[in-house]
Amino acid sequence: MSVKVISDKELAAHGDAKNAWIVIDGDVYDVSKFAMLHPGGEEVLLKYAGQDCTDVFYGLHRHEVLMKYQPRLMIGRLDSAGPRTEENRIRTAADMSEIPYAEVQYFQGSLSPYWTPAHIEMRKNVRKWMDETLKEDAEAGELSGKAPSKELFQKMGAAGLLAGRIGPGKHLKLIDRPDGKIFGMPIDKFDYFAESILHEEISRIACPGFVDGLGSGMTIGLPPVLQFGPDWMQKKIGTEVLSGEKRIALAITEPFAGSDVAGVHCTAELTEDGSHYIVNGTKKWITGGHHADYFTTLCKTESGMSMILVPRACGVETKAIKTSYSPSAGTSLVIYENVKVPADHLIGVDGLGFMHAMYNFNHERWMIISYILAGMRGTVEESIKWANQRIAFGKKLIQQPVIRAKIGRMISKVESTYAWFEGLTYQMNHLPYNEQSEKLAGQCALLKVQATRMAYEINDDAIQVFGGRAITQTGMGSKIERFNRTNKFAAILGGSEEVMNDLGVKQMIKSIPYNAKL
Repeated sequence: MSVKVISDKELAAHGDAKNAWIVIDGDVYDVSKFAMLHPGGEEVLLKYAGQDCTDVFYGLHRHEVLMKYQPRLMIGRLDSAGPRTEENRIRTAADMSEIPYAEVQYFQGSLSPYWTPAHIEMRKNVRKWMDETLKEDAEAGELSGKAPSKELFQKMGAAGLLAGRIGPGKHLKLIDRPDGKIFGMPIDKFDYFAESILHEEISRIACPGFVDGLGSGMTIGLPPVLQFGPDWMQKKIGTEVLSGEKRIALAITEPFAGSDVAGVHCTAELTEDGSHYIVNGTKKWITGGHHADYFTTLCKTESGMSMILVPRACGVETKAIKTSYSPSAGTSLVIYENVKVPADHLIGVDGLGFMHAMYNFNHERWMIISYILAGMRGTVEESIKWANQRIAFGKKLIQQPVIRAKIGRMISKVESTYAWFEGLTYQMNHLPYNEQSEKLAGQCALLKVQATRMAYEINDDAIQVFGGRAITQTGMGSKIERFNRTNKFAAILGGSEEVMNDLGVKQMIKSIPYNAKL
């Protein structure tokens, strides 16, 4: 479609309140009628009638605001700005970012021993799908607190997003993918790097509460079922959950036991005929629990700790828990009162529930690292963009040495931490799961601490770069405000920093040679 070309002289002739045109990034907008509806007041907008106000606009508004009003207010393009080309077109959230360090280095043209062209294609496909399918609902849900709909879960299931977030494995055969691919990646080549793309891209939406509501509970609640559950359970529950028909949550943490998993009080007693368990107890801070259909529950049985799949049934009650992020996450208190569960809902071996629970902890922690790294990288990108467009004291923020120092520290922290993450992920791709647990548990624990510590420090610098906007829930610093409010989740969930540090060092101690001496 042709765009009307407007001369500088014609623009200048529309400089009064009744006939007001403005230019933003070369595009001409008629704001004559819109001015009285402008949220910031009519006067501030009409002040720039007949002028280019690009710098002023981007000092006050995110690009999404322009995209919202462009269809009905844009009337042409300024002749002196030249036509839109591939080089000067406005990038959207669906594009790979060209901002330095805003992407994993390989995806901006650097060489890598880890990634392949297939990963590039996959990331582009995932990002486009997220932008078209998830972004709008995520933003609305983050603000309203409304949980993701069943329809949205079914879309994720159909796309292979739910199954892919569990990682490579036989469960990928439970989903119907006619082309044999997940976002362009052949299922037989789907690896942990491919899985990390899904975690990073969903985190990149920057709606932390809604994103956790999109299946974070599933990523930790379903693996024990798939790994240790009886065949009927793997097939039935796996298919229901990975298709988006049902939701599942991991129910381990209690008011009595957080990182101390061995301290759970919830009980499951067999009936006299051995046909059912009677489950009693309380679980707390259960991600996705408020909307779950199934609960992968760690209980005390006569044989010790056991894992039982508890369906939502009579005697199961969930209550929403308000946390620092959106209620759309479905974080909940789960109360079991004499819940009757068939004995065949036992997951794995009676008495070995603690081992079954520990089996997936490395993967859970690795997944948390992936999420927080994406948040860190997004925070760096936001800070670079803002510093490059914000005018203060007569020049761009990025021209101030103190701001460049902060951004330099932020870049160094995200890139060094991500390099460790890539190395760890490579090991995961080449070690059987049992060896991963043995050889990588300490590394994964220490990397999680490194990632969450660096996230905290990056967040601190970003707040100073954005100033008051960083503590405002809307506008230019909205993503920074969300990261500030929620980055500590990663430092607690899946094992606190203190416990992770201790675990990492304990694992290291086991490998110190007997004859090691100074």
